Amino acid sequence: MTALIGRDELKAAIEAGTVVVVDTLGGGYYAQQHLPGAIPLVESEVGTRAAGLLPDKDAAIVTYCSNAACGNSEAVARRLAALGYTRVRKYREGIQDWVEAGLPVETGEQALASGR
Repeated sequence: MTALIGRDELKAAIEAGTVVVVDTLGGGYYAQQHLPGAIPLVESEVGTRAAGLLPDKDAAIVTYCSNAACGNSEAVARRLAALGYTRVRKYREGIQDWVEAGLPVETGEQALASGR
């Protein structure tokens, strides 16, 4: 199982700019709302898009999905680890927990368009 990160630690890492956040929900969910600075990446695209989106295999990366019942974040995290990414963790509680805590989200495709 992938190592976990909690909400408070993730929030601090996002604010400090020390983590790459990966939204694994897929479909239109990313445009509806995503964690600040998150990039969209689903399991079926890890093999073809990870190197371009995540060039530093030693960077701190956190995957997330909708909530603890969603398996997408674990699936993407495992695929990244299999490709040699060394610091992948999972925010198991997902965007549902983030939103319920009143933390900010972004909408639209801005992170995609800017190439982050």
